[in-house]
Amino acid sequence: MKIETILLHYGYKPDENKSQAIPIYQTSSYRFDSIHDAYDLFNLNKQGYIYTRINNPTVQILENRLTAMHNAKSALVVSSGQAAIAYSILNLASSKDNVVSSKYLYGGTYNLFKYTLKKFDIEVRFAQTNDPLDFSKLIDDKTKAIYIESIGNPTNRIADFKKLSLLAHDNNIPLIVDNTVSPIVFNPFDFGADLVVYSLTKFITGNGTSIGGAIIEKGGFKWDNPRFKDEFSFDESYHGLSYNERFKDAGIFTTKARLQLLRDIGACISPFNAFLILLGLETLSLRIERHCENALKVASFLSNHPAVSWVNHLSLKNHPDYNLANEYFKKGFGSIIGFGVVGGFEKAKALVENLNLIIHLANIGDARSLIIHPASTTHSQLSKEELNEAQIGEDFLRLSVGIEHVDDIIEDLTQALEKI
Repeated sequence: MKIETILLHYGYKPDENKSQAIPIYQTSSYRFDSIHDAYDLFNLNKQGYIYTRINNPTVQILENRLTAMHNAKSALVVSSGQAAIAYSILNLASSKDNVVSSKYLYGGTYNLFKYTLKKFDIEVRFAQTNDPLDFSKLIDDKTKAIYIESIGNPTNRIADFKKLSLLAHDNNIPLIVDNTVSPIVFNPFDFGADLVVYSLTKFITGNGTSIGGAIIEKGGFKWDNPRFKDEFSFDESYHGLSYNERFKDAGIFTTKARLQLLRDIGACISPFNAFLILLGLETLSLRIERHCENALKVASFLSNHPAVSWVNHLSLKNHPDYNLANEYFKKGFGSIIGFGVVGGFEKAKALVENLNLIIHLANIGDARSLIIHPASTTHSQLSKEELNEAQIGEDFLRLSVGIEHVDDIIEDLTQALEKI
């Protein structure tokens, strides 16, 4: 089944009511057939539903569809992209452990890694560049993962995924890739990733209505290797359960995250949000195609405008990762554009405030075109030194190109540029 068909049909069979639309199971809990039935469910002797914090029929359809979309083993859908990222680390790292990460990250991820995980005594080490050698220098016997974004938000920096995957696997650790900005056009599993995380809020939903996140597991990673000791082999809360043994034919990582982290921390998605995200999935392949087509034209327009000082998009030959992008992103370069205007911050501010069609808000991947000034918003908690390290200057504007007619997007940019 092709991906466009998967997004519309996979994982749902109409129930006795013959509903074509996926039902919203808006319930907190589920009836048990008997004491024995309840016992078996709670003790993992059978599959089923206990409590929506752990699983839900509507949410499960979304998980199944995301799994099939990536040709993967399993998926876990949670309340937000931030929850997905946090769970992807907390599920494999404990006190005194570390993760080696790219420095080209979404601001919320950077804050999680730099400050919040520190409170769990988990260190995140940031590589100076995306060169695998810089990652290699930071790996030691307490390293539990390598973490990167498929296309850095908002800098559009990418890595050599194959080489990073080899580095990770040579050290018996997984490669985790945040693929939020490039669903459909890029599948990290094709190039050696072991786990993929998403903010489903962005391109996958595509309409700004719902918050959600996902962890998707390729399957096949050896979680029983010495690097992880008893992390996946002994769960005291389930009387010594070994995920490696009990769930070797399922998704070991996502099952553990569901049974431990959703159970204990509870960042579960609402069934209604899962339903809205499923609606977004149905048109994802069409929208991504338009997003990418429009971004190519807008990037070209901006790069040739005299009031624009620089443009950052993987389609442009002057981008430092242009050659890598052409190797890995055969279906499109995404629709996030970074650019600056002549005159710096004050002119950038004036541009944003003179736009009529393009919306000023903190999101990406909406069907509508969006713009924001990262240094004063999404990355405002970074110091000046950290902003410079992340290549986010005071003049940096992030444009998420939507699916409007491209002429209207360019017309709005043109009139705003003329006013500054």
